[in-house]
Amino acid sequence: MDSAEVRTRAGDLPTEPGVYQFLDSTRGDATVLYVGKAVDLRDRVRSYADPRGERIRRMVERAADIDVVVTDTETQALLLEANFIKRYQPRYNVRLRDDKSYPLVQLTDHPTPRIEITRDPDEGADVFGPFTDKSQVETVCKAIRETYGLRGCSDHKYANRDRPCLDYDIGLCSAPCTGEINPATYREDVAAIRRFFRGETGVLAEPIRAEMERAADSAAFERAANLRDRLAVVESFHTGGGGAVESTQDRTTDVLAVALEGDAATVARLHSTGGSLVDRERHAVETPDDRRAGDVLAAFVPQYYAERELPDRLLLSERLPDDDVRSWLTSAGVDVVVPGAGREATLVDLALKNARRKTGQDDGVAALADALGLDAADRIEGFDVSHTGGGSVVGSDVCFVDGTPAKPDYRRKKLPEGNDDYAAMRSLIGWRAERAVAGRDDRPDPDLLLIDGGEGQLAAAREALDAVGWDIPAVGLAKAEERVITPERVYKWDDDAPQLQLLQRVRDEAHRFAVQYHETLRDDVSTALDDVPGVGPELRTRLLGRFGSVDGVREASLSELRDVPGVGEATAKTIRRQL
Repeated sequence: MDSAEVRTRAGDLPTEPGVYQFLDSTRGDATVLYVGKAVDLRDRVRSYADPRGERIRRMVERAADIDVVVTDTETQALLLEANFIKRYQPRYNVRLRDDKSYPLVQLTDHPTPRIEITRDPDEGADVFGPFTDKSQVETVCKAIRETYGLRGCSDHKYANRDRPCLDYDIGLCSAPCTGEINPATYREDVAAIRRFFRGETGVLAEPIRAEMERAADSAAFERAANLRDRLAVVESFHTGGGGAVESTQDRTTDVLAVALEGDAATVARLHSTGGSLVDRERHAVETPDDRRAGDVLAAFVPQYYAERELPDRLLLSERLPDDDVRSWLTSAGVDVVVPGAGREATLVDLALKNARRKTGQDDGVAALADALGLDAADRIEGFDVSHTGGGSVVGSDVCFVDGTPAKPDYRRKKLPEGNDDYAAMRSLIGWRAERAVAGRDDRPDPDLLLIDGGEGQLAAAREALDAVGWDIPAVGLAKAEERVITPERVYKWDDDAPQLQLLQRVRDEAHRFAVQYHETLRDDVSTALDDVPGVGPELRTRLLGRFGSVDGVREASLSELRDVPGVGEATAKTIRRQL
């Protein structure tokens, strides 16, 4: 695309706030090259007719089309830009390598639309947002469903119903699926909700206020208080009203510092609460080679805080050059400081040391991808199975992003009973693969699956993957000799190899998470033993460890029970009698 074409296309754009995308073709599968935000879309896109840098010049030359999304405010443009960068991973943007994004609300493209909070809206849906406070959005959507009865079920559940579901019984849905509400009336309710999200607060606030007053008049004071709190959230939804002011001693501070190296960067974050340093972490950031440290921070901040609470104070190693980001932080009540001296400057120096530590290709993520011949190993999911003698069988699915645990993406699964580790692993991986292929898992596909076990467990996992058709690389890690097993070969890396240490961290976390869940279930089923006189927590644990379950204890003979340390003749007879 040349300068004249950029000016021509810009002339057709609106002068409102929004987000623009440069695309590499006009086809439906066009690749997004660059995403930007603008206060005035026409003026901002027109500026690309005379690019100021070599990187932008190359991007414009490669682009074949420009697409825009108009937003209501500059802040929405800022947040939507962060969402698009995370979704499309455009080559010419600074990109934080995680998968968080700001929540949106969609009304689906259906004769009877459903309302849903999402980070990946459906094609053709009416989409509102993005929003910074997910809990506030959840409160508002629940209020909408209780007031207007909009459905929240999937189209699959909606189709072919012959009677209303539980949501209708508890007042969350007007049951258009079975004709409990006239279709025209339902569409009117949907239209009202569209008006609410476009700024007409009274559409939702007034019905809640009326219900609150009715509850107070009938002395249902707890109900009235709940409605009062909900009304406050609804009324502040479009104005950005906040909650109570925190005391100074509870104020939170994040310290961010960036280290640049070629087309990569590392941002270190230190987190302080009440004056005490409580957390440290590092994040890999992909960045064009002509970006400055301040540009990286300006791109990092809205992407990182997409699903995290903003701190009260930000200490930065560089000034933010982006006016929109600074305005957004100011409007959110965040103090932004680039300290020059004192304790705060010392914290920034500490963050810089963390950012500069082990940048480049010698970290575990890059080393693992290189050692296994993978395109990337940024996102790894680890799997393990835990049970006791075939009872309370569970599986864990943990996730690491850029070498650190991503706990919101952890999952766990009850598995069929049986003392067969291979069958359990096959069931666990099959469950994950089926959800991914069917689009029922809200997490992105990982770059690598790590199976806790040797050749047998890996073979069982591969069978499950092949049966479903989920094409994801998988390796096993055998604990006895710490061998890394792939379908093609076995690796025996040095103990200090960063790629091995990364896999060990994933494996150990999967094991910990599985055992934790198993112990929870085992405790849940052991209540029968709790009623046996003379059996305390320690003896109960020994009995379950020996016999696997309460049923196993029940079936044990007196002599077998007496073999357990702490069980004498009288206690053994008591156990048999009680169970």
